[in-house]
Amino acid sequence: MVEACELVDEALQNESSWQRAEEHRARFGGGGRYYGTSVGAIRASLRDTLRRFPELTHDEITALSSLLWAADVYERRLAAVILLQSRLDVLIVSDLTRLEGFLRSSAVDELSFVLARDVIRPLVLSLGDRDRARAESVVARWSESESPGLRRAAQIAAADS
Repeated sequence: MVEACELVDEALQNESSWQRAEEHRARFGGGGRYYGTSVGAIRASLRDTLRRFPELTHDEITALSSLLWAADVYERRLAAVILLQSRLDVLIVSDLTRLEGFLRSSAVDELSFVLARDVIRPLVLSLGDRDRARAESVVARWSESESPGLRRAAQIAAADS
């Protein structure tokens, strides 16, 4: 998955703009670095990468998301969220552990919000009874966390569930 991550990262950097990077920094704050890549370019880079690697398994999708998230770069982390959002069908309840790590390490509130709204909440809602009960207990634990990001994610994930 390192090759796939490098392809995404290279595309993100090629589509970057210092003006957009400054706009992102002003909008989202100083947490991490910014390439200045548009959401459309992020989606296109993921689409191209997934075409090159069409049969990614659950483990490969989650590994790629972790590799993208590992660099404290807004656009790479947003790419990880969009990847997971696009492949919700392969996610399972135990992936909440990885997602909790993403939430804990996110320096940008917007990323945590999008992750909770577009990945965690739909994942919880898609699970069968037994796994959903497990997921809801994880989300309930988050709601009691000392971490404001986890508490916000719990509120979003539990909304309308």
